[in-house]
Amino acid sequence: MQSSSELFPVALMSAELRGDLTEDVYRLKPANSPDPSVELVLTRLGRFGQEGGRGVPVILLHGSFSNRRFWYSPRGLGLAPYLARAGFDPWIAEMRGHGLSPRNQQYRRNRVADYARYDLPAIAAFVREQSGQVPHWIGHSLGGTTLAAALGGHYLGEEDVASAALFGSQVSRNYWPLKVPPVEWGGRMLLKRFEVLSGSWLKRGPEDEPIGLALESLRWHGLFGRFGDAERDWWAGLAEVRMPVMAVAAAGDLQDPAWACRKLLEQVPEEHRHFLLLAKDEGFSDDFGHIEMLVSKAAEREVWPLVAHWLEHQRLPLTTAALEAVAL
Repeated sequence: MQSSSELFPVALMSAELRGDLTEDVYRLKPANSPDPSVELVLTRLGRFGQEGGRGVPVILLHGSFSNRRFWYSPRGLGLAPYLARAGFDPWIAEMRGHGLSPRNQQYRRNRVADYARYDLPAIAAFVREQSGQVPHWIGHSLGGTTLAAALGGHYLGEEDVASAALFGSQVSRNYWPLKVPPVEWGGRMLLKRFEVLSGSWLKRGPEDEPIGLALESLRWHGLFGRFGDAERDWWAGLAEVRMPVMAVAAAGDLQDPAWACRKLLEQVPEEHRHFLLLAKDEGFSDDFGHIEMLVSKAAEREVWPLVAHWLEHQRLPLTTAALEAVAL
């Protein structure tokens, strides 16, 4: 195929007009990991008629059991279209086997370690090549955790990340039974019988997840587990991050509680970290939930403008009144 990049083979799968938006879909084959069959799909949105004047690039990473539709609905709604209409250059990544990205040959073995070490750097390189600018990154749930792993593992640096925003992302929620070795071993033996975790069966979302992610999570939360892989301690590496990082937690999020999201952020040096809690006590209309923090009418009114403000200034408004003014 004729490549759209000088870095590695890239195919432009489609270029469509969706109302007032342009939608370009690229398939990347970076061949930079032990599994050369990996292909990643990126969707780039723009404003029709203003393709030559794109703004700052923003890369969006979905969470587990999800795909690009978390950010961009078929009706042209979502944070990604909002950012495109606000003058930014949003790129929506779909991880291995999600959405338009095909399953790789070693799909069941996929781990956050692979996404962070191989996939995110390839995505960063392509977006930099196409836009000529250092991108901002936004990750939700597992997407934010993967972004934190890439920063802590130094797979992404200042040349790849202008800022990072982690929504509902944490690795500190304790599962005490997993601290008992026989329980962890038993769980591992049980999980190894499966190829995937079914999002529809678990009622978690439209996509499946490879069993490798679950096995990796067991290791993180085991008795001597850590947020890292055999080579690098990502948790410790976050202390060396030198770009602005924002963590956003939701008071009504039972899956990834606010205290755990804050704990992940606190690994980043104080001068680079920013924390936002979406709660009634903080001046918001509701105690947002794990999904509702980014996908809801309330998020459209109250959270999306704050995201745009963050991308423009790499800081948050200092007062509740300022938060309300930005949202308006």
